Formats: sequence, structure tokens, C-alpha cells
Amino acid sequence: MVDRTLLDVAYGRRPADTIITNGTLVNVLTGETYPAEIGISGARIAVVGPDLPRGPETKIIDARGGHLVPGLIDGHLHIECSKLSVTSFADLVVPYGTTSVVSGLDQILVVDGLPGVRGFLDEAAATGMRVWWGAPAKAPYTVPESTVGHAFGPAEHRQAHEWPECVGIWETVQEFVEHGDEAVMEALDLAERRRLPVFGCAPLSDPRRISGLAAAGIRLDHESYSAEEALEKLRRGIYAIVRESSVAHFLEENIKIVSQVGARRVAFCTDDVHAADVLAGGHMDKLVRMAIKAGVDPVTAIQMATVNCAEMYRIDHLVGSIAPGRFADVLIVDDLADFRVREVVAGGTLVARDNAMITPSTPPSRGTVRPFPVAELTADDIVLRAPEGAATVTALAMRMSPEQVFVRKRHDVTLPVTDGIVEPSVEQDALYITVVERYGKTANRPVALVNGFGITRGAIATSAAPDDNNVICVGASRSDMAIAVNEVVRAGGGQVVVVDGEVLQLLPLPVGGIVSDLPAREMAEAESRLDDLARELGCALPAPLMYLFFLSITAIPDYAITDLGLVDCVKLEVVDPILSWSRA
Repeated sequence: MVDRTLLDVAYGRRPADTIITNGTLVNVLTGETYPAEIGISGARIAVVGPDLPRGPETKIIDARGGHLVPGLIDGHLHIECSKLSVTSFADLVVPYGTTSVVSGLDQILVVDGLPGVRGFLDEAAATGMRVWWGAPAKAPYTVPESTVGHAFGPAEHRQAHEWPECVGIWETVQEFVEHGDEAVMEALDLAERRRLPVFGCAPLSDPRRISGLAAAGIRLDHESYSAEEALEKLRRGIYAIVRESSVAHFLEENIKIVSQVGARRVAFCTDDVHAADVLAGGHMDKLVRMAIKAGVDPVTAIQMATVNCAEMYRIDHLVGSIAPGRFADVLIVDDLADFRVREVVAGGTLVARDNAMITPSTPPSRGTVRPFPVAELTADDIVLRAPEGAATVTALAMRMSPEQVFVRKRHDVTLPVTDGIVEPSVEQDALYITVVERYGKTANRPVALVNGFGITRGAIATSAAPDDNNVICVGASRSDMAIAVNEVVRAGGGQVVVVDGEVLQLLPLPVGGIVSDLPAREMAEAESRLDDLARELGCALPAPLMYLFFLSITAIPDYAITDLGLVDCVKLEVVDPILSWSRA
């Protein structure tokens, strides 16, 4: 519907509600910078030009000589992986200039279904952060499909594609396309009829697979482990999104496609971020600074964080630039090369200054926290049983690769058997790991082995665990593992560290069992405490709890664990962790 008031302001028939004045416009559409004022009607930009007419009710925002920059866009973000609610996350990143994010809200989706997604989208509308929603190609993403609260397939796509926030198909995992997953193929057909773009998820792809993805209509991808991989995707017509998350640091490598090659179809994303990292170094503004430091022209770097991303997602008529008709999301930045956001205007309202919200947002009321419908565990429930008569076994342990973040490789270990149970080994760093199905649909709680955590005592557990958010736990003690799982279940979700039968730290995640309304600084303190405690147990990983909760993602090679058991992510099948055995 055409906004007649917006047109009246645009044509000069009435004064603007708000004018941002005394600034230098960064026009990402042309690459120019020049003095200009921004006239705003309601939440939208009506006119950009010099000496705009004022009315007695016109509010003036004085940029005081700063540069006027479009609100930044995170091109691929799992909000829930921050463990912050939508409200808390918005209040964290908006002060750093992020006014739009593209997210699948896939974690609340598998917990609460479309009603959960609808609730999060409505929650976002009350903040300074716009959420552009990508409907997941299917959910869960795990192959074979693990147990979740709610699955998402073609029937749900038909409903979701009607939502105004839906901008395309999210996380189209390359295995789904290559092997012709019927549900995903139907979702892509539905998207084509609705003219919705398709977003890929294709880490460590070779040219053959990239060609297949491009032929299937994949428009963009955020998962390149090298500049060569990103360039191959660009060469085949797939937009590239350079990722720099809290743990997956790929910008320094992948920005070469811009700084050295000069590629233009490139944007930024963070994918997953910790509150502490944002508070320490910023969000999308940090990526802009990193690109500039790597030799990218400041205006080009800003385009990557704004209009390039908007064009990829076909939302550039709404966000990504400072031009009539777009939402009035404007940043005031003093020095483009240094790129520190001084003030943030979101939807025509000044909402943040000096990296803090002027008025913090209020989260919606939540329902009563309920424990998960899971029977209490004991140490005897967490065992890896050996074949009858075995004295020792050779077993496969998922090895956390120190070379490639989150990648798990095969690591064979020989372990003793006592009373028919395979004994884990602290000395060999072959620890027990289990996933406990939390939705009450099965009694699944498989046990496998993991190498690389380095824990010598105690246990850590989390229910924030993409892509299914079951409870995952690793430990050196089966009894501590049982206590850790039980504590998460009792809390209705959370992360916990247990040693010698004592709960040292619990971070409750009561919203869906995956996020919390804690303010960002309190979340950062809690995360830091949990990771510090895990390090005291011997864990040397850079982010112990984040590495733990990614172990259920079957899209990351070569092994994962879900409530179905140990998964070979290349063969896409559940495998036995015991490879061979011998008698005494």
C-alpha cells in the first residue's frame, strides 16, 4: 500500500517528521560522499537532499559533521546461538550499527515450530533490529534426521512463504541438493513459484559440487573455508558472504577476493557470535574495520555491509542504502577509515549512542519454565557397551581438528573393557560423549567417544545444540555426566559444568531451552565463567561450550553425534564407534 504521507514529504508538500542534518552522506548506491540532509516520514526515508524544509513539529537530529551511513546488515546469523533472546540480542548489536539481520530462526523452529518463529519475529518488531527470515530448506538439517520437537517441510513452507518477513530458503545444505532430498526439492520448487531466492550452506566444496549448486539455483553462500573456494562460487554465479564469527575466523582469508581480485558480489556475516566478543570488539562494524585494515576501500567495505547484502537477498528496496522509500536506518560515523558508530537511528528514531541503547528494549512476557520430559539419568545409563567377550576394543573417537574450526576427523583408540563396558581414557583424551533426546519422543541417549576436549575430570553439558537442541554432554566421569544432564533437564534448558558431583555453574536458558532474556553483559560474564571452568577441567579449546554444542551438526565433516548415534557425515549414516575388538 502506497504511503501517501511519505509521498507528500517526498514531493515537498509537507515537512518531514524528522531531519538528520549537518552530515556527509555515504551513498552506497553510487560510491559518492557529499553533504546532504535526510528527511524522514514515520519510519521511512522520504527525501535526501540539501536544505530540506522544516515544520514546527519537525525533530532535528544533528550529525555534527559525521558521516551518514546506512544501517549495517548481518547476512547470515543464527540469533539463538548467542543464547540471547531476540530482544537481548537486538539491544546488544544495534548500538554497534547492526539494524538488520538475515536469520532462519531455525533453532526455535525445531523446538516450538512455526508459532515459535512467529513469536520471535513479532518480538523483533518491537526492537531496533529488523529480522529478515529465511525459511529453512528443511528442519532439522541433520542427516539422518534426528529427533526434534517440530520438523519443517513442504507443508510448512506453503504457509511460511506467505509471511511478509520471508525472504527466501535458508541453509540449503549441499548434501540435500546433491542427493536430491525430496522434501528440499519440493521446497525449492515452491520457492521458484513464489520467486523466492535460495541460500546455500556449502562448506569445503569442490568445483563439481559448486556447479551443481549453481545449477540448482543457489543464489548465495556463506560457508567458504578459503578464498579459492569463495572465488569458485563467485565464478559460477553464486554470491559470496564472507564470514567472521566468534570462533570461525575466515575474514582475513576470504577478504582476498575483494582486496586482491576485486570481486564485487560480496557481503559479510557473523553466523554465530558470543555476547562477550561483540562487547569487546563490535559486530558488523568490526568486520568493516577488518576489511579496511586488509586494504579494502572504506566505501567498498561499507557497501559490503549494506547494499551488497540487501541486493543478494532482494531487499534493497527496503534496506541497505539511504534513499527514498527505504527504512530510516542510519548510522552516524565520525571517521570512515576508523569506522566507529557514534549514534544509531532505527526506523526514524534515535535509539543508540556511544555503543549503548538510549532506552533498553523490554522483552515479552514468557510462559512458565518447564523441565524437559526426560527420565532422570544415572551413571549406568551412560555406557558404551562392548561386544560380548571383548577385553579390548579399537574405537573411533571424533577428533576435534586443530587445523579447521569445528571439523571432526577420525581418531582410532584402543580401550580396555570392564564388565562389558568400554572404558574411556583421560590419558588418551578419549572421553565419553552422549546426546539425550529432550522432547520425550524417544528414550535415545547414545554414547560415543570424542578426542580433543582434554577434560581430565567432571563434565559439561548444553541444551543449546544446533541443529536439534537435544542435550549434549561430554565428560571424564559418567556420574558427573548424569548429574550435568539432569541439571539441564531440571532447568528446562541451559549449560552446566559439574565436578565431583557438584554443580559449579549453571546458565539457565529458559526460552525454548536455548536462549535467555539476560542482558548481554550478564550473558558474557556467565559464558566466560563456564568456559573458564571448562578450561580448569583441562579443556584447551578456544570456546569449550560452543565447540560442544556444534557437535550435533552433520553438515560439518567428518563425524557428528545426534540422538541417533555417531554419524559418518560423508556416508550420511549412523555408524558403530567400535571398529574391532579382541579377547583377553
